[in-house]
Amino acid sequence: MPLTMSREVFITCAVTGSGGTQDRSPHVPRSPREIAESAIDAARAGAAVVHCHVRDPETGAPSRRLDYYREVTERIREAEVDVVLNLTAGMGGDITFGSPERPLPLDEAGTDLIGAAERVEHIKQCLPEICTLDCGTMNFAEADYVMTNTPGMLQAMGRMMTALGVKPEIEAFDTGHLWYARQLVKDGVLDAPALVQLCMGVPWGAPDDLNTFMAMVNNVPEDWHFSAFALGRNQMGYVAASVLAGGHVRVGLEDNLWLEKGVLATNAQLVERAAGIVERMGARVIGPQEVRDKLGLVKRAPAG
Repeated sequence: MPLTMSREVFITCAVTGSGGTQDRSPHVPRSPREIAESAIDAARAGAAVVHCHVRDPETGAPSRRLDYYREVTERIREAEVDVVLNLTAGMGGDITFGSPERPLPLDEAGTDLIGAAERVEHIKQCLPEICTLDCGTMNFAEADYVMTNTPGMLQAMGRMMTALGVKPEIEAFDTGHLWYARQLVKDGVLDAPALVQLCMGVPWGAPDDLNTFMAMVNNVPEDWHFSAFALGRNQMGYVAASVLAGGHVRVGLEDNLWLEKGVLATNAQLVERAAGIVERMGARVIGPQEVRDKLGLVKRAPAG
């Protein structure tokens, strides 16, 4: 497929994530207030979209508490700066098995497996413009941990998101995830044109080499919208790669802690650097209302 470079690009900032990065940088936000403030700073720096997880304020461990999500949502919506809100719906699909010789019973400390309605409850209550849908099951770097998203679970969650009027952002960690995403659209679970995030270099999904990246891009239908990111040192390289391939970009502390060697980044600094790359390539960074118009999003207040 010939490359058609993007000329209008939106930047997503993945603010904090759910990985064990909370003790590796003082800039990784933990509390709802810190997460919201970091998201607002990223928006001021040029991010049109902020992608948010929540954490326990004391330990920094990933959390699913509804009151944390509500507080983050309210603080961002009350800010003077406009931004598109994207909340994760990836939590609650975690299985950690026992040893290879005794996989059952499951490791209770590492297993967090809940139903579709509970996984989407904070989306129902907060009504962001976008929420994520991890479109497949995969092994992660940990020896016995599996991120679990069965076809039945994805159908149930996808229908709930569509009924709520929240745009699912399909998180594709490998080419098979895109294959199933196309099936979800074909089956009427998700609306077309869909929105995809190509997740590169996440062990053990799609590696972040350019051949694999272009295989991912070539599996995105032409009328869909896509963005891409890579972890760690390749984060900024994939800003350029995604723009060149016709997509949008994602940066942020969920995926990378460093501005340069030996210098820990803030979310705002990562967004500023990404915006500079986009602009030097001859593209224009677009704002939140242009993103809403492009993706058919409606900014709403939370229910009740």
